[in-house]
Amino acid sequence: MGSESYWMFDFFGSVMPVFFVVMLGIILLTAGKGIMQWNRNNKQPLLTVDSRIVSKRSEVTHSRHSDDGLSSRSKTSYYLTFEVESGDRMEFLVSGEEFGVCAEGDKGKLTFQGTRYYKFERFPKYQRESAQKIGI
Repeated sequence: MGSESYWMFDFFGSVMPVFFVVMLGIILLTAGKGIMQWNRNNKQPLLTVDSRIVSKRSEVTHSRHSDDGLSSRSKTSYYLTFEVESGDRMEFLVSGEEFGVCAEGDKGKLTFQGTRYYKFERFPKYQRESAQKIGI
């Protein structure tokens, strides 16, 4: 009976350090990826190009709090997909306000740096009509 009761201490003594190291590794890997992406974006030139919004999408994520099991939280992420003159498409995370004022088919100037979105300035209607003539 005496040696059988210590198996739980042996289990936690060997498994918990491994679990801790794995969790720490995941946290460090995630932070490292974010820092590397930030660094890559900073090395890219800041570009402003003619573009057109070809798609809009939103993504809702839900989380529950384990405190009472009744409360939950939702977060909505908004994305715009732009097509540039070369035909390449790029998707950027944007604010809800920016998402709300944009529509598919809007044409204008997209400013970005790597994967970092800065702004989209829509052409006024008369400019959009002349842009259609040149194929943007």
